[in-house]
Amino acid sequence: MGPGVTPPRVVRQVQPEHPTKGFRISGTVGIGLIVSSAGEPKDVHVVKSLEKDVDQSAVDAVQKWRFEPARKDGQPVAVKVSVEIRFHDM
Repeated sequence: MGPGVTPPRVVRQVQPEHPTKGFRISGTVGIGLIVSSAGEPKDVHVVKSLEKDVDQSAVDAVQKWRFEPARKDGQPVAVKVSVEIRFHDM
């Protein structure tokens, strides 16, 4: 982020849908995104893959998240962040 920037805070978090493929999978999908100055996720993409359908489920969920935006000098600013979405024995 940078000096004097307070990080964004999740205010609405949507859990990913579990793809129904009949197998078990555990692990973490790394997601990169930009939190806009309006608190909306932009450019949501996978930075650490687990499995194609699981990755897409994580991206779809994060696109629905909403944030209290990052702030610099009291003003909302856009910042790049990364989050991890954990999947357990789906």
